[in-house]
Amino acid sequence: MKRINIITGHYGSGKTEFAINYALKLKEKFGSAVICDMDIVNPYFRTFDASGELSDSGVRVIAPEYAGTNLDLPSLPSDILSVFSNKDTPAVLDVGGDEDGAIALGQYYPYLKDEDYEMFFVINGKRPDTSNADDIIKLANEIQYASRCRITALVNNTNLSYISTPADLAESFELVDEVSKKMNLPIKYVSATPEILSQTDSKGVEKFPLKLFMQLPFDAFA
Repeated sequence: MKRINIITGHYGSGKTEFAINYALKLKEKFGSAVICDMDIVNPYFRTFDASGELSDSGVRVIAPEYAGTNLDLPSLPSDILSVFSNKDTPAVLDVGGDEDGAIALGQYYPYLKDEDYEMFFVINGKRPDTSNADDIIKLANEIQYASRCRITALVNNTNLSYISTPADLAESFELVDEVSKKMNLPIKYVSATPEILSQTDSKGVEKFPLKLFMQLPFDAFA
């Protein structure tokens, strides 16, 4: 696990759930962690929504002041710079789900270019815009171009939110494997709830169990 961990993926991929759980894993492994809510595009399903649970677990949360309100002011807090100056604390950067969101990450490229960071691209093969390899790769490349950062690994987080089944995840392996081969990127994790993972053959990919934090007020995904 690297010190700087960037989480990106399309809206509905479950990237925020993964980011929250990854921050908690870093805290468990290293004794400290910080998570930065850098999604300035999507007002729903933000890291900030789980700030209480994260703080209670000892994970520091950095989020825009408007997060959790009805204000829409696309700016990021200066506290994010502390992630790069404090070399002792592992960090998760939860980035917006398209090229516009990735631009927010791009402004920190001067700090990231000399870091040995991990940049995960979270894939949900059950979403309409990421249901085939070409669309997934197009989005991934747009995010890389806008952020000036290189994706280093894939996460298979295929789900249908609270109605997911082991079959939904199993059906996605061929798709994510195709993306992996075409982009020459490893599949680092397959993530889902512990119940689903226990019934799934991960084909040798490390399983990453998720605790679900995002509360769904309507039929949508985190």
